[in-house]
Amino acid sequence: MKLNQLSDNPGARYRSKRLGRGLGSGKGKTSARGGKGQTARSGVALNGFEGGQMPLHRRLPKRGFKNQFRTRFAVVNTGRLQSAVDAGKLAKGATVTIEALRAVGLVGRPLDGLKLLAKGEIKVGLTIEVARASPSAIAAVEKAGGKVVVTSPRQPKAPHGGAKGRAIAARAAKVTKTADAAAEKAAAAAKPADKAAEKPAPKAAGKPKGAAKDQGAKA
Repeated sequence: MKLNQLSDNPGARYRSKRLGRGLGSGKGKTSARGGKGQTARSGVALNGFEGGQMPLHRRLPKRGFKNQFRTRFAVVNTGRLQSAVDAGKLAKGATVTIEALRAVGLVGRPLDGLKLLAKGEIKVGLTIEVARASPSAIAAVEKAGGKVVVTSPRQPKAPHGGAKGRAIAARAAKVTKTADAAAEKAAAAAKPADKAAEKPAPKAAGKPKGAAKDQGAKA
């Protein structure tokens, strides 16, 4: 036995067929790849292309949209506030803010403010500062001897980055600049009118001084 006489077992190595190398090869012409062109090559992926017919993502109906300027709130219910008071995390009669609730783990990110809902019963009087509150939640808190202070929510920010975000920011800056210029122009136009109104009226025309002296001499 010599090294050059060593060989693998029959069938241990499979030699792939060279398909699509022409009719003379005996292994086919196009090998189910269709005609010549882009889609006959490897590494091509045309997402959504269905041979020219209307693709599925255009045939299906579409509804709704995602508002990038929507206002989102961190939600807390009256029942969870009562549970926090019973557990000693919140004091009776304390002023409850979103920072205090984050400190005790009742809410996560502050988002655009705190929203109070009326799921569960509240028995202690608390002063709760929120951006939004349902009427039933306000009634429940006031019935327990507390108070709900509703503040304005945080204003949503414009989208950051990208050509669309820069275009929105530039448009907003242009509108603000135009409004400021119009206000300055109106103020400048109002100043001469104010000065004209403040200017005293001219005195009534009387007899000249020389005429008065002549009359005295004649007398």
